This record gives sequence, structure tokens and C-alpha cells, in this order.
Amino acid sequence: MEDEDFIPLSALQHFVFCPRQCALIHLEQAWADNRLTAEGNLLHERVTGGETSLRAGIRAFRSLPLRCGRLGLVGYADVVEFEAGSDTPFPVEYKRGRAKPHDADRVQLCAQALCIEEMTGLPVPEGALFYGEPRRREATAFTPALRARTEQAAAELRALLASGRTPAAEPGPKCRNCSLAEICRPTLSAAPSAARWVERLREEA
Repeated sequence: MEDEDFIPLSALQHFVFCPRQCALIHLEQAWADNRLTAEGNLLHERVTGGETSLRAGIRAFRSLPLRCGRLGLVGYADVVEFEAGSDTPFPVEYKRGRAKPHDADRVQLCAQALCIEEMTGLPVPEGALFYGEPRRREATAFTPALRARTEQAAAELRALLASGRTPAAEPGPKCRNCSLAEICRPTLSAAPSAARWVERLREEA
């Protein structure tokens, strides 16, 4: 697989959260920041840069490059920890806000584990999601079900990007805090592509 064929790990999180949002970002190169994305960027900036020690007995590698040839995924882990005397990697993904009702964050973290396993040959049985609002970790076990869900999502994501088509909007509660709401216009579900929606407005002008 060529380097340009690899898909960012972040796209997997976007896809599980909302396939339309994923296509807008990764097919149409549409992006807009809001307060929530800005807070998320600040949280990630705090965990960048090389090897460090978070606490006694723990080695932590920040912004660790990841790659999985089998799934065609590439990206970074916020933090990968190793306890003293252990070779078992423990990935930690930092997120703003609270734990979500959907599994997009867990799928992203599991994908990081699959990358680490392929790169190192070491088993990665669990990791954690650190949410900024309660400032605590949520342990995540990489169960067979979550691994299967992650691999299926990666395959569906690849098919979506290969199609070059942006899915129609599926309005719901998730749209309220989406930074792309003004670009997506989720209530205009008859326009399956933001680019086509803009083109239609120009035609009507």
C-alpha cells in the first residue's frame, strides 16, 4: 500500500460520529472551528512532544507515530504509557468534554491499539480515554467486539472515501455542537454534498 493510500486515524473517529461530517472534511476539505474544537486543540497541545515521565514508575511517549498496513490507517497516539518492568503498551487518547453516548472515541482508541500491535508485535489489551471536563480517565478494554467494530468501520470508511460521494445528512442531536453545521446544513437533506449545495445556491442567484 502506497503512503497516499493510508487514511488518518482521525477520519475513523469522524466517520463513526457522522459519515457526512467525515466526507465533508476528508473529501471536500471543509473545516470550521468553534469553541469545542478550539478547546480540543488546546487539550491536545498539552500532550505533544517526545518521551516524558507522567508519574513515578511510568514511561510515557507523547505524539507517537502510528501505522497499520493491514487496515491502511496512519496517525498519532496522544500518549502511550509503559509501566516499569512491563512491555505492555497502554494508549491514552485525550478528549475535551465528557464521555459520549456513541462509540467514536472508543473506536479511534482501539484503532490506535491495532496499529501498536502491528508495529510492535505486542498485545494491547486495554487503554484509556481522558476527558477534559471531569478530568478523569475512562478505561477501555479492547474486546473482540470492539476490535470487530473498529475493523468494520475502517473498511466502511475506505469504501466511503473511494466512492468520492458525500452522504446525505441525517439530522439529530449530534448536529447541535458540530462545527460544520453551517457548511453541512443538515436540514437540507436533499443536497447530499455541501459542494452541490453551494453550486445550487449559485445557480439560483
